Amino acid sequence: MKHRIVVLGAGYAGAYVAGNLVRRLSPADTEITVVNAVPYFVQRLRLNQLAAGREIEAPQLADVFAGTGIRLRVARVTAVDPERRVVADAEGGGDLGYDTLVYALGSHGDDHGVPGVAEHAFDVAARPSALRLRERLDGLGGRGGGGSVVVVGDGLTGIETATEIAEVRTGLSVALIARGELGARLSAGARGHLRQACDRLGITVLEHTSVEAVEATRVMCADGTALPSDATVWTAGFAVNPIAAAGGLEVTEDGRIVVDRTMRSLSHPNVYAIGDSVHALGDNGRPLPMSCGSAGYTGRQAIEAIVGRLTGRKVSNVKLVYLYNALSLGRRDGLWQSVDDEGQAKPKYMGGRKAAWIKAAIEKGALWGTSHPTFGLPKRKRRLAAAPDPSREQTVRPLDDGGAVPG
Repeated sequence: MKHRIVVLGAGYAGAYVAGNLVRRLSPADTEITVVNAVPYFVQRLRLNQLAAGREIEAPQLADVFAGTGIRLRVARVTAVDPERRVVADAEGGGDLGYDTLVYALGSHGDDHGVPGVAEHAFDVAARPSALRLRERLDGLGGRGGGGSVVVVGDGLTGIETATEIAEVRTGLSVALIARGELGARLSAGARGHLRQACDRLGITVLEHTSVEAVEATRVMCADGTALPSDATVWTAGFAVNPIAAAGGLEVTEDGRIVVDRTMRSLSHPNVYAIGDSVHALGDNGRPLPMSCGSAGYTGRQAIEAIVGRLTGRKVSNVKLVYLYNALSLGRRDGLWQSVDDEGQAKPKYMGGRKAAWIKAAIEKGALWGTSHPTFGLPKRKRRLAAAPDPSREQTVRPLDDGGAVPG
């Protein structure tokens, strides 16, 4: 009987892992199934651009996985039972059994319990919600029409969303609400560059401001200020799906799966977690942030662990590092901010067109890598070992993979 590997989620992390596993493991011994809620690949890095009005490709997963041997099941996962080793879905397709599970369900927007967010705010955490925001912006008079947009949250997603909308929708009034100082995670020089970009794009920045409620036509702030808003975009945090916790997997308070150095669940060793769904400690001893970069590192480590254990080989450690923040400020400007071992911004940064070009190259590379899952297909794939060899559980020196980041 073949070893059944099930990958939950076909985002950057899930698609990356599925493609690499099918490249390296023999189909005579393994069967790989990807379960995803929608039939297309979501370029989450670019959903802010989609919302602003740009055309963003969404490749069909059936085409992406065609000819690879990967089985695709389009279904929304509703439960995971790690004791029985089964996954349930909302489409009534029946339980899907597994021998090894890769949990890559990612994250979604978190309203933090703020009244009115669910009813009145938009987000860019999923393609349908980004398209709804785009439709709303179109209703305000197209790209040259009037109206006001308030973006809540000055993390990387909020900054990129505000600048993208301001650049494309020049007739709109755009405001960005920051709980603290604008760009607090950036160096002083990068913060200055960001302020100049906001001034150039006509974005009103409100710092040290908390939002107490979102209404249909305004945003209510803690200091009593009421900001008119024809479209409120909520980017003030992300949360993970509660399925892992409900299934009995060991998770953190915020629901992320607790794993060892190889991305294997501490409570259920047949489960691996990657991307935004995992609580993984980086080489600096700090939890890796939810990011595309973390998806690449945690995905690569899971691949090495799964292939190593199933084939009876040593498990290689991949470097788990957080090296930089890359963000776009529209299509012609951007920031590249290096961080130190403590995750703090280094003084040196890059801004302008070159930084924008690098961010765009990352986005294009992530799409290409996902759309070509078997590129570099090895001539000889690894056969599975008859039984795991505990003596080979030791790890070897970290792989210097240059990042191995798909996005």
